[in-house]
Amino acid sequence: MSSANATHDPQLRSWVNSANEPGGDFPIQNLPFAAFRRAGSREAFRGGVAIGDAVLDLAAVSALGVLQGLAAQAAAACMQGSLNAFMAMGHEASAALREALSAALRTGSAHEARLRPALVAQDAVEYRVAADVGDYTDFYASIHHATAVGRLFRPDNPLLPNFKWVPIGYHGRASSIRVSGFDFPRPQGQVLAPGDQEPRLAPTRRLDYELEVGVFIGRGNPLGSAIPLAAAEQHVFGLCLLNDWSARDIQAWEYQPLGPFLGKNFATSVSPWVVTLEALAPFRLPWARPPEEPQPLPYLAGPELQRAGAIDIQLEVWLQTQRMRAAGAPPLRLSHSGFSEAWWTVSQMVTHHTVNGCNLQPGDLLGSGTQSGPLPAQAGSLLELSAGGKQPLTLASGETRTFLEDGDRVTLRGWCAREGCTRIGFGEVSGTVLPAARP
Repeated sequence: MSSANATHDPQLRSWVNSANEPGGDFPIQNLPFAAFRRAGSREAFRGGVAIGDAVLDLAAVSALGVLQGLAAQAAAACMQGSLNAFMAMGHEASAALREALSAALRTGSAHEARLRPALVAQDAVEYRVAADVGDYTDFYASIHHATAVGRLFRPDNPLLPNFKWVPIGYHGRASSIRVSGFDFPRPQGQVLAPGDQEPRLAPTRRLDYELEVGVFIGRGNPLGSAIPLAAAEQHVFGLCLLNDWSARDIQAWEYQPLGPFLGKNFATSVSPWVVTLEALAPFRLPWARPPEEPQPLPYLAGPELQRAGAIDIQLEVWLQTQRMRAAGAPPLRLSHSGFSEAWWTVSQMVTHHTVNGCNLQPGDLLGSGTQSGPLPAQAGSLLELSAGGKQPLTLASGETRTFLEDGDRVTLRGWCAREGCTRIGFGEVSGTVLPAARP
C-alpha cells in the first residue's frame, strides 16, 4: 500500500494560485488524471492532470522535455487518446510522474515559465472516460445497502447467507459507460406491474441512481493467475466516482435467475478525474470485522489490510429537478455516506475477482456497489431513501420523489479530509434523465 511522502506535505503550495484555495478539490497534494481536449475542438484527446481550476496538458509537458527518466516515459504514454498505456505501466510509473509534477508545480519551481502555456482552464475543456474500458464488474460491497434492500423483499432474512463470506459481483456492460455530463433517455424494458398477470414493454417508472466508487485497474495479470491480497493495490491505478443508473422495475422482473441485465446496462456514469491510490495515502484507515461476524477466508485477510485497508472517502448525492433549474434553485443534497464503511475493500475485490484465474486488464473498471451508511439519511439510492417507493421524499421545491422523474439531474461528489492533511477531491459526476425515446 502507498505511504505518505513529500508530495502529501500540507505546507506545499503551487504557483497555480487556484490550487492553494482552501476547500478545493485539486490542490497540489492531489494531482488526479483524466483524458481531455479543448471543448468543441477536433483536437485529439490526451492525458491531463488537475491543478486548481486548470488542466495541465501532459502531451504539451512531454513535448517540452522538462521531465526525466520514468516520469518522462509516463508522460509520453499520456499523449495517447486514453490512459490505458499509462495505466499499464503500473504504480511505479504513476508515482514517478506524480512526484515529478509535484516538484514542477510547486512555488519556486524553475519550470514555471515553461509550463504555464501548458495549462488549460477546466471550464474550457471536455472529457472522455479516462480509459478504454474493456470489462466492467460491479460489486455489492456495502452491508448497509445490502441489508436495507434485502429488508424490503425479505424482512425476516435480509442478507443472503453468502454475503458476509464472498464479495458479490456481476459482469456489467462496458459499452454504455460514459463520462460525467452524459444525459440519457429513460430506458424501457419488460415490467410486471403490481396486480398484472403478464409483463409489458414500457419505460421504467422506478429509475434510480447508485452512489458508488469506481476502481480503475492499472497493471493486469495473466489469464490463469491470481493476484494475492498483498499485491492487489499494485494492480490498481486509482479511484473515481461512479453512478450505476438502475431501472428497478425492469430489474425486479428480470434478475432471477442470472442477475441484472437491461435494468442496469443502459448507462453507467463516471467522473472524469481518477485519483491515484498514492494521493489517498494520508486517508487510509485500519480495517477489521467485528469479532462476532464471520472473518474473511485467509486469501482475503492480511496484516496490511488490517493496518490500512480502508479509505476514508466522503460521498454525497445531490438532486436538481427541472423545476428547480427553471427557478434558479440550487441542487438539494439527498444523502451523505462514507466509503470506509464498506464490508469489502478495494484490495479484497481485486483479489477475489482473480482468485479463479480471471485476467484483469489495464483500464478495466470495478464498481463498489451502492455505498450506504447505517442511518436512513446515509442511503446511496432512492430505493432505500423512499423505502421501495412507499415513502416519498418531499423536496425544498415542494415536489416529491420516490424515483427519478424526467428532467432530474443527479450529481455525485466525493472528497477526503482529515486534520493535519490537505483536503483532496474527486470532482463530480452528473447526468440528467431525458424523456423516453419514442418507439
